[in-house]
Amino acid sequence: MAKKRIGILTGGGDVPGLNIAIKSVVLNSLDGDYEIVGIRRGWLGLLGYDLNDKATHDLYIKELNPSVVRRVDRTGGTFLHTSRTNPSKVRPKDTPAFLVNSKWGKLINEEEGVKDYTDYVLQVIEHLKLDSLITIGGDDTLSYSARLVKEGVKLNSIPKTMDNDVLGTEYCIGFSTAVTQAVSLITNFRTSIGSHERVGIVELFGRNSGETALITGYLSYVDRTVICEVPFDMEKLADMLSEDKRNSPSHYSMCVISEGAHTLGGEIVEFGEPDAYGHRKLGGIGEVVSDQVKALTGHNTMYQKLGYLVRSGAADMLDRMVAMNYGALAMQLTARNDFGHLVGITDGNYSIVPVETVISGKRQVDVDLYYDAVNYRPKVKNVLGLPMFLH
Repeated sequence: MAKKRIGILTGGGDVPGLNIAIKSVVLNSLDGDYEIVGIRRGWLGLLGYDLNDKATHDLYIKELNPSVVRRVDRTGGTFLHTSRTNPSKVRPKDTPAFLVNSKWGKLINEEEGVKDYTDYVLQVIEHLKLDSLITIGGDDTLSYSARLVKEGVKLNSIPKTMDNDVLGTEYCIGFSTAVTQAVSLITNFRTSIGSHERVGIVELFGRNSGETALITGYLSYVDRTVICEVPFDMEKLADMLSEDKRNSPSHYSMCVISEGAHTLGGEIVEFGEPDAYGHRKLGGIGEVVSDQVKALTGHNTMYQKLGYLVRSGAADMLDRMVAMNYGALAMQLTARNDFGHLVGITDGNYSIVPVETVISGKRQVDVDLYYDAVNYRPKVKNVLGLPMFLH
């Protein structure tokens, strides 16, 4: 009897812990009769695979075994690489050349020429003789996973994102390391801000959820923390930071802000063309705040966008632990022929929910429990009975 073939891929932004989850799947597969097939570059690996060009096999497919993954857990990122490809919404400029005039695309937006190539992805899965998939990603990667489940594909999914905003789990791979890195960088940043007696503005990732900024601000004891769930008053924030600076023995103050934050009546700062999932790039609200604080108060400011630095490097202990166990759980479900699940953590315990849970909404900060919306500060009003990670 032929070995069962399991495809595994990573999509969306990279985070520490992805390689660990992949290695965990491979090593846990040794208990059964399996072949693990790495699909490179996320969903692009299935969309860009040309059935009539053998060269694309090596470009997008990598057979995985214990020797291949032996050292991958020692570094961050994903050795399978990643992309933000969405096969159900492919623009003409993103369409592989061999598919442009093919029969596979279903036109879903005539004006922009956007097509759905899911039927072709299903054909590639069949061609590769994949019995099932394990997909690792955030909302976008997992939303297409839910689409494939509806199409009858057997798969299980693992959540990752340093924003920690995937619905259906309290924890996503990458969150702990991102916060740990951010707290360390902010602590170091105090050296320059304090030396020059300035107001420091630190911008962190967070499109729909301000949890990364909230927990970072909470753990690093910054003066003010602005999250995307609560629109802020620019003049009020500037006054607060000016007062914080005046009251500080070191003559400086600091604010952490989510990149998705916006002023009262204002909009988030976006730029560039929308990606395949409809997202434009975020970033710049911290610089806007920095300029406005200087204009309103006369205080010199220092603006720092931490960006990709907080998701670079090796995973910390928590992300290593969770990634290993998520990989093990996904493989254990697969071995039981139990599919259609998102692995995760609920009430502090490893758990599973249907993959389609991720498309039912967005998980955001519980402002009433964790935030002082008047003073722009994290405020845990009652610790007793709360989850360890304040989710």
